[in-house]
Amino acid sequence: MTTPVARWLVRVLPALAWAALLALCPWWMGLPLLLLLAVGAVVFARRIVHYAALCRRGLRWGLPGLLFAVQRALGGDLVAWGAALLGALVGFSLVALMESLLDRRVRRAPYGSPAPAWQDMALAPMGPPAQIIELSRAAWCEAGDAFADPGGEPVHYQAGERDRGRYVFAKGRVIDNVSPRCCFGPGGRWFVASLPEGRGDTLWDRQADRLHRLSGWELCGWEGEQPWLARSPDGVPTSLHEVLGQGRRP
Repeated sequence: MTTPVARWLVRVLPALAWAALLALCPWWMGLPLLLLLAVGAVVFARRIVHYAALCRRGLRWGLPGLLFAVQRALGGDLVAWGAALLGALVGFSLVALMESLLDRRVRRAPYGSPAPAWQDMALAPMGPPAQIIELSRAAWCEAGDAFADPGGEPVHYQAGERDRGRYVFAKGRVIDNVSPRCCFGPGGRWFVASLPEGRGDTLWDRQADRLHRLSGWELCGWEGEQPWLARSPDGVPTSLHEVLGQGRRP
């Protein structure tokens, strides 16, 4: 198993090399590359999350290299450094604004079937028989490098950049692009890990070996062994089957 220092070097060294490459190249060569990365971050935001994360990382690390190339082209004097610092302020502000808009769009994306409005349920002439649902709280925790599941088997969490780590289970199952915030179901059948930046939760049915990445939905509790989710902490609880569009359980 790799050490934290080795994992840090694997993440940082390529980023430093990218920044140095843009610093050594003329600014008119680096600018189109950064614009292409910005377009990739937008295009892949809802399609291929891994590629979108790489484009964002390339923007954040490539911008300092481009600004260094700009001040070098302007002569390297105080005026050139002032222009570079002003460009850094504007550039990083635009990158932060773009990431904020992309994350908000992903968080509001319509996944699954929306919960029916309470007014429609109250005015419906006929409906399912009344049923009182009592949910038990989810026991969330912050994963360390290694811990054990309810069955005693080891689980390893490998941290990544910006809370994008992965869990490696004893039988080979790997769940990536998730944060260290996780929990198991009451009987150990389910494993839940939050998506980065609070964008939703990932649920793994260990019995059926099915993985559900539910952006915009977060676990709010358990009914026996079944997870219930909501759009927000004070939202209406919805069963997983309804979230996935499978209707109510028999």
